[in-house]
Amino acid sequence: MEREVQAVPERRELLYEGKAKQIFATSDPKLYWVRYKDDATAFDGKKRATIAGKGELNNRISAIFFDRLGQAGIPHHFVRRLSPTEQLVRKVTIVPLEVVVRNRAAGSMARRLGLEEGMVLTRPIVELYYKDDALGDPLVNDDHALVLGWVTEAELAEMKRLALAVNDVLQAVLIERDVLLVDFKLEFGRTDSGQLLLADEISPDTCRFWDRNTLEKLDKDRFRRDLGGVTEAYQEMLRRLGGTDDGQ
Repeated sequence: MEREVQAVPERRELLYEGKAKQIFATSDPKLYWVRYKDDATAFDGKKRATIAGKGELNNRISAIFFDRLGQAGIPHHFVRRLSPTEQLVRKVTIVPLEVVVRNRAAGSMARRLGLEEGMVLTRPIVELYYKDDALGDPLVNDDHALVLGWVTEAELAEMKRLALAVNDVLQAVLIERDVLLVDFKLEFGRTDSGQLLLADEISPDTCRFWDRNTLEKLDKDRFRRDLGGVTEAYQEMLRRLGGTDDGQ
């Protein structure tokens, strides 16, 4: 069955510019226009660089992942890819929580708890971080999220359920491509009707991908740790996911 081709709305004013993306209004009040940038940041913006081609790679990789998640029944904001660096998404109001799923100890968790990087966890761990760059996106717990009114109990339970479902889908996709999904960050948003959707992006900027055989890093840690080969790692992830064209 062929996908129905939707008319592309007109791009309008810039609504928000973040570290990696620009968000524009469109002539359709239910849709946003997203442009991925080549800017790279780490450590809450303290480290910055421009990496040629990163925006296009993240746009293409995110489109592939969102398509696979949609096929698995995960509700998300992605509508279609518009150009090498742009995509159309459903309008949502972002919940001020980052949901991190960890399959292995790495990054801040490994540092915080003194764990060996790469240690396999007996089951996935779900962590919550409050989205606030000025505060360094601090780790919070369920009580913080509920008492401070960021989410309802039902929304929090749904976010965690969806995060673990995303983990199952992505691990199944990646293991066939000899990639380990170490951990990843998700964001969720509410539509005007209150529906909770997976939002933001799923890319080497927001996930830790390791080669299954060599444990080579194929993600943003190459930039964070000055390992070099950032663009090449992102290109390799795109290649393993099916090349340079996601069919849209």
